[in-house]
Amino acid sequence: MALIRIPESWEISENQITPPRLYYSRRSFIKSLVGAGIGASLLPLGGCQAGSNIGKSSSETALEKSINLPEIKSFNKNPNFAKVNRPIAEEKVAAQYNNFYEYGGTKKIWLDAQSLPTENWKVEVGGLVKNPRTYDLDDLKTKFPLEERIYRFRCVEAWSMVLPWIGFPMKALLADVEPTAKAKYVSFTSFYDPEITTGPGFHFGSLPWPYREGLRIEEMANELAFFAVGIYGHDLPKQHGAPLRMVTPWKYGFKGAKSIVRIEFVAEQPATYWNTIDSNEYKFEANVNPNVPHPRWSQATEKFISKGPGLSWEIKETLPYNGYGEYVAGLYA
Repeated sequence: MALIRIPESWEISENQITPPRLYYSRRSFIKSLVGAGIGASLLPLGGCQAGSNIGKSSSETALEKSINLPEIKSFNKNPNFAKVNRPIAEEKVAAQYNNFYEYGGTKKIWLDAQSLPTENWKVEVGGLVKNPRTYDLDDLKTKFPLEERIYRFRCVEAWSMVLPWIGFPMKALLADVEPTAKAKYVSFTSFYDPEITTGPGFHFGSLPWPYREGLRIEEMANELAFFAVGIYGHDLPKQHGAPLRMVTPWKYGFKGAKSIVRIEFVAEQPATYWNTIDSNEYKFEANVNPNVPHPRWSQATEKFISKGPGLSWEIKETLPYNGYGEYVAGLYA
């Protein structure tokens, strides 16, 4: 396999940011959708996030602090998801290469994401359910038995990793709140506060905030569907979507809403962030399919990222449903 070197974390390179064609196209669409004033000034593609202006040693210290979190002392390793035939990404690599659009448009938003306030976190669950609940973080960690699952992660931008999530199956929450027969879909809403989640110099304009995602009830009840509260044996870092995020490994990564504050069961398909922006490029189901290209690039292969120093990748073939067809193909027959 071809091995390609990506520059160090303190270097700025096109390979370390979302491709300009992607963001200019997205923003051009948004401008036509929601009006003027949300053009090229929306996104500093040159990597102008706060982290690019600090020295390497300071950056490394901040990165260590962001992942030096309390260990999760009680969890089982699910034997059905204990390994895949690819290596787990090195923790520092995974911690530095993220999408989190509330904090910016480059992959290196991990530093700005540290402003996320996670104290006294609450998750409200309601809508068409028999038992509406409001969970705090202790509830989520103690009410539902935690387990580790090693999953492939595939981004719609054609890069991938393998990550060791800790959390609980979504179907456990389903059983606790008991959706009614009228509930056909579920909507997940992420934390959003424009005073906190917009980084310096980053203007979001009239985008469809807060970030929302959705699933069919049958998808949420699937064995694979997972809520993560941790990773690499410890609490979930903020750049990974602390303290609670969706993990649906057979779907493209944008389906995995981060920092969830509300879960609502509804009768009709809910509006979701990227599908609202461009339903042609970002489908509601968004299942990984190598045979269906994105309108502007192929999905047949992916850049598999696993190790440093800096970042490096290998070109891999993309698998239908990201390799999880035995679990989920029946949902779409």
